[in-house]
Amino acid sequence: MPWNEPGGNKDKDPWSNKPSRGNSSDGIEDAIQKMNDKLGQLFGGGSSSNNSSDGEGGGINKGVLIGLGAIALIAWLLTGIYTVDSAERGVELRFGKYHRTTMPGLHWHMPYPIDTVEKVDVDRSRTARDASGSTHMLTKDENIISIAVNVQYRIKNPEDYLFNVFLPDYESNQMIATVYNVMRSALREVVGRTNMDSIIGADREKMAPDIQLIMQRVLDDYKSGIDIMKVNVTDAEAPKEVKDAFDDAIRAREDQNRFKNQAETYAKQVVPNARGKAARIIEDATAYRSQAISKAQGESSRFEQLSSAYSKAPAVTRERLYLETMEQVLESSSKVMIDSKSGNNMLYLPLDKLQGNAGATGSSSLEVRGAVASAMSNAADRANNVPTRSLRDATRESRQ
Repeated sequence: MPWNEPGGNKDKDPWSNKPSRGNSSDGIEDAIQKMNDKLGQLFGGGSSSNNSSDGEGGGINKGVLIGLGAIALIAWLLTGIYTVDSAERGVELRFGKYHRTTMPGLHWHMPYPIDTVEKVDVDRSRTARDASGSTHMLTKDENIISIAVNVQYRIKNPEDYLFNVFLPDYESNQMIATVYNVMRSALREVVGRTNMDSIIGADREKMAPDIQLIMQRVLDDYKSGIDIMKVNVTDAEAPKEVKDAFDDAIRAREDQNRFKNQAETYAKQVVPNARGKAARIIEDATAYRSQAISKAQGESSRFEQLSSAYSKAPAVTRERLYLETMEQVLESSSKVMIDSKSGNNMLYLPLDKLQGNAGATGSSSLEVRGAVASAMSNAADRANNVPTRSLRDATRESRQ
């Protein structure tokens, strides 16, 4: 009998020859029940019909899942371990916000995506320079100069370096980095207040400290966390178009300095010599003054003594003065005078020709002194009545 015939067997499925559920809602409930049973088996449970028989197998599946979850958790936590080198500082970020700065050594942070770490090298010396080598700038005296500098710097505060300034030292393209632009600004300020001759000449080395001071002040105002270590002015010269003229001016300046140094050297030689001569003349004058004063004082004392002696014995003193004067006069004469009244005739002895010119004066002096001594002895005998006319006449004749 067909399955859909009236009065036929309506409880059987025409395909599987199984009894039917009666209606469609019963089939949907059966499908849901099967799905629940499978999910229960997957997560450790059992079906409604087999709870007692499958309970042990469901417990094993649940323990495996808990173990796998624990291993995954431990592996995730281990990803938070990191090491900071001796030249570095670690900056921890929590959800992108600064959390703390760590020193060299082994550290741990909450794993990604909760925490992240930025490592910053604080010991490495970095350099900022113009990629073109040099640049043209206007000086105070409105001249154009070609100048080049390089700046050495390091990071002193990792937190400020990472968060306060955008591209502080973008080394792959320094022209957009903050340090490079601050360097050019400071260089233009210093060049703009300095004359060209000073930049090319002796004041070139004085520019570097001024540039460093201005750069450090600006970077500190920005809170960039950068420390300027040294600034070097590597090149400072006139542009190529006028370089020959400036070279001539530099050579002229060097010649001026050379001549100036030569003049100063000559002055240092002449002035001490002149001062020495002046000191010697002053000493000679001082010595002459002392000698003249001493001589005058001696003559004055001698005159006073003679005056005292003359007051006591005028005749003897007068005779003595006369004889001393004659002795001084006749010392320089080559003639010998002898008193004729003493029994000897006046003789002329050419002693200068007999003994030579060298001993003439000395021998004559001896003879004169002998004659004077003899006359003085006779004068002492005659006292006040000594006839001195003959000697005076002889002296007058010798002078004639």
